[in-house]
Amino acid sequence: MPVLLAYAGFVLAGLSAGVSGVLLPAQIDDYGVDKAVIGLTFFAFAAGFLLAGAASGPLLHRIGMRATLVLGGSAAVLSWLFLATRPVFVLFLAVQVTAGFGTGVIESVLNVYLTGLPNATTLLNRLHAFFGVGALIGPLLAAWMLGFTTWPMVWLVLAVVAMPVVVGYLLVYPRQEPPAEGEQRPGLLGRAARVPAVLFAGAFLTVYVGLEIGVGNWAYTLLTEEHGQGPLLAGWSVSAYWLGLTLGRFVISPVAGRVGLSAAGTSFVCLFGVTGAALLGWVAPTGAVVSVALVVMGCFLGPLFPTAIAVLPDVVEPRLVPTAIGVVNGFSVLGGALFPWLAGALAQGVGVWTLLPFATVLAVAQLVLWREVVTRMRIRQRPPGAPT
Repeated sequence: MPVLLAYAGFVLAGLSAGVSGVLLPAQIDDYGVDKAVIGLTFFAFAAGFLLAGAASGPLLHRIGMRATLVLGGSAAVLSWLFLATRPVFVLFLAVQVTAGFGTGVIESVLNVYLTGLPNATTLLNRLHAFFGVGALIGPLLAAWMLGFTTWPMVWLVLAVVAMPVVVGYLLVYPRQEPPAEGEQRPGLLGRAARVPAVLFAGAFLTVYVGLEIGVGNWAYTLLTEEHGQGPLLAGWSVSAYWLGLTLGRFVISPVAGRVGLSAAGTSFVCLFGVTGAALLGWVAPTGAVVSVALVVMGCFLGPLFPTAIAVLPDVVEPRLVPTAIGVVNGFSVLGGALFPWLAGALAQGVGVWTLLPFATVLAVAQLVLWREVVTRMRIRQRPPGAPT
């Protein structure tokens, strides 16, 4: 039951991410703001998520797993209920911090819980895949509901759906603290942050998350405004993008393992796939081709985040691995705020057609950064005295 509730928590996180992009045009019209201004919500959410990353460890130590999960879940539910009241824009922006905090706490604590279970690697892969399940359902739900109601009601539905999950956390999860070996030790953060490979991996995930969320948030606007797709069809297309992301995580890595591709090589294949899909969408003459390009892009994006995390033990000493993972995760949150905002600013100032050229630039940047990570991984793996 705790594992199923963990999957449910990540489905909810994916749902909130999936509906947010579809709701952007309605929120822009409702509040009378432009795309750049509405993009400030990305920064507010990221601030709350960063706060959750810093607070989750101390909270687990001080109040235990059950109370921390209930706190995070309650913060998310209350923020969604508040959004359902259609607050004034300043409060609409401010509550994104609470939403980001609640979501961030849930994700952090559930990762800690599953890491301590047998067969943790498989469980964690499935956990993150269930985020994709929620993210592909979210656009469909939002687009369908906007056909007969207003955007605040979408958040009301999410809050109501989330309430039983939070009650489940209260009833099912243990109260004990996480294992002591998972705690941070003084000085390790600074050491990990000075390792070049960690910095390049962090930069890579910054760009990756920015590309993933930027496309996910603005693809609906691109399809409806630039290519004339109807709301429901555009919603299906964005859901298909998130479906591709989810299937990529389930399918590509096992297939690559069977044919003998390394983690680094698999990522290069995926990165070329992402770049090609972005270029295809850029030059596509019709919305239908753009929709196909989005699915392909999502599929190749899927394995990149977990693979980047998986190679960190190959670029740092063992005692720095947990801290290094924390550093690169922190970078990724910044990318999830900055690049979607830049995509929105470009859409406002130049036109929403810029989304896929922007995605192409980010895809090329990913290739360059991943090459730097792999180069340093090979240097670390080279035997002493071997020629460079």
